[in-house]
Order: sequence, then structure tokens, then C-alpha cells
Amino acid sequence: MGPFTLAVDTKSSSIVSSDVSNRKIQNLQLETRKCFASVGMKEEKPFDFLRILFEGIIAGGSAGVVVETALYPIDTIKTRLQAARGGAKIDLKGLYSGLAGNLAGVLPASALFVGVYEPTKQKLLKLFPENLSAVAHLTAGAIGGMAASLIRVPTEVVKQRMQTGQFTSAPHAVHLITSNEGFRGLYAGYGSFLLRDLPFDAIQFCIYEQLRIGYKAAARRDLNDPENAIIGAFAGALTGAITTPLDVIKTSLMVQGSANQYQGIFDCVQTIVREEGPPALLKGIGPRVLWIGIGGSIFFGVLERTKRLLAQRRPQTSQDSKHD
Repeated sequence: MGPFTLAVDTKSSSIVSSDVSNRKIQNLQLETRKCFASVGMKEEKPFDFLRILFEGIIAGGSAGVVVETALYPIDTIKTRLQAARGGAKIDLKGLYSGLAGNLAGVLPASALFVGVYEPTKQKLLKLFPENLSAVAHLTAGAIGGMAASLIRVPTEVVKQRMQTGQFTSAPHAVHLITSNEGFRGLYAGYGSFLLRDLPFDAIQFCIYEQLRIGYKAAARRDLNDPENAIIGAFAGALTGAITTPLDVIKTSLMVQGSANQYQGIFDCVQTIVREEGPPALLKGIGPRVLWIGIGGSIFFGVLERTKRLLAQRRPQTSQDSKHD
């Protein structure tokens, strides 16, 4: 009986010892997870967010100003083509009309867009699984566009009315628009602007980001400036063509002024189709695709270059996200 009792005790002792060891391992793993979780949360808090926001603002503002200055004449021709009715000829004089006032709005709007887009994208990429990265890019683009629209719309209203010869200077345009139409006049066509720009921003940045991810995976290296520019050109041209009807509607509503010949988006579409035919919804598609294609090339080229220069200047305390 003695040996039997000893054997049972040894077995019990072994079970207890094994159980204690397992608990210690589990506790150690839990503590390790907690440790890593707390470190990760620390790194995501103020420093990373503010850094991404700041770099996005600088890069976005720089890219926006360069693109707008380089391609303003093409944009002016596109606007005049869309505003002309019944096949009227357009004037090719004053193609830089309103550039200075437009830059005053483009700089903060582009800075705000990228400043909102970059941290939103980073956050969503961490929340979504990797196979849903396109949804993160679409959502971040739409959110960035919504934020930037508060500046973009008044800038666009003033710019397009100057491009069509209604005003000779931005201050004069703002004064007369607010006098004749009230403050709401600066946001004429806001609904159609969102209808065009939110899909445009979401689609363009999604195509661009997804092409970059695929190209980097295939090439197994970071992209250089010409490659970023080519991908940006393709994303811009394709998105520009897809959203041309929305752009025609937006332009028609914005340049109508106090005449109010259109009673909203649907009335605008019906009037254009009835008076000029369905092809009129594609007016200006050539200059638009050319302008946005070249613009996408310059914008994304300058954007990525500026982001890289800013990244080189910051202290390398941790590795950047693989989705940057």
C-alpha cells in the first residue's frame, strides 16, 4: 500500500506542478501581450498623429500649388467649354484669369485634404484587414474631400466665374457674389460639387494607392519618382473621364449666378439633355482628362517626393508603417 500511495502522490504532485507551470506561461504571455499593446498605443498617440498631419499638410499644399499653377490654362479652357451653350465659340484670352485668388484657396484646401487623408488612411488601415485596404483608401479619400470642400467650393465658385469673364478680380468677385446672392452664393452648387468631388477623391486615391501596393509587391522595392508620376497620371485620367458628367453639372450650377436657370441637380441634368442632347454631359472631357492626367502625375509625384524629404528630416525612432 505504501508504494501505491507514493505513486499517487507523485502523480498529483506532477499534475499540480504542470498546472502551475502552464498558468505561469499563460500569465507571462498575457503580460507580454499587454506590454506590446501598451507600447503600440503609445506610439499611435499624439506624436505619430501630429507628425502625419503636419507632413500631410506640407506635402498636400506644395503639390496643390504646383499643379494649379502649371495646369491653370487647361482648366480655364475646360470651364469655358462647359459653360458655353449651343456650340458657342470660346475665348482663348486671359487663360490665367483668377489664378492668384485661386491659389489662395488651393493652398489651404490641398493642405487640409492631405492633412486629413493621411492620418485617416493610417488609422483605417490598422482597423481593416489587409484585403480590405481599398475600402480604407476609398473612405479616407471621401473624408478628406468632405473636409476640403469647405474651402474648395468658394474657391471654385470665384475661379470659374472669373474664368468665364464675369469678374476681373477675386476680391471684386467675392464682394459682388455676397452682395447679390448672400454668403450662400459662395457655396452655389455645393451639392453637385460633393456629388462630383467625393467620388472623384475616393476613386482617384483608391486607384493610386492600390496600384502602388501592387507595383511595390511585384517590384519588391519602393517606387521612384517617375513611377509614382506615371501611376498618378493613370489614376487621374481614368477618374477624370468617369466623373466628367458630374463635372459638367457642377460647372453649370456654379456659373449660373443669380439667374437661377436651374432648380437643382436633376433639373440641371434634364435641361442640358433636353436642350443640347446627352453628349453635352461629356463636354470638356478631352481637356479634363488631359488636365487631370497631367495633374495627377505632377500632384502625386510632388506629394510623394515631399513626403520622402520630410521623412528623411525626422528622427528615425521607429520603422514607418508598411502602408505609408
